[in-house]
Amino acid sequence: MNELLSNLEKVHTTEMGEARIKKNLNIDCADIVAYCVEKINKENCAIAREGKNWYATVDGQIFTVNAYSYTIITAHRCK
Repeated sequence: MNELLSNLEKVHTTEMGEARIKKNLNIDCADIVAYCVEKINKENCAIAREGKNWYATVDGQIFTVNAYSYTIITAHRCK
């Protein structure tokens, strides 16, 4: 199993990260971490590690998660 998926309970974000994710994805969600974890945990999510970050791509969105602290840094719509 993927290391990110086996540590989903550790995934979190900062206040600034939460604001950035909401802005970039144009969503208004009460629990951003739960939203991101739900997306990352989807069966069709492609997860790759590049250097210090995990990149999870699903449903036209890319989530960037620090591989050491499990902090969601940002999220973007795929171009």
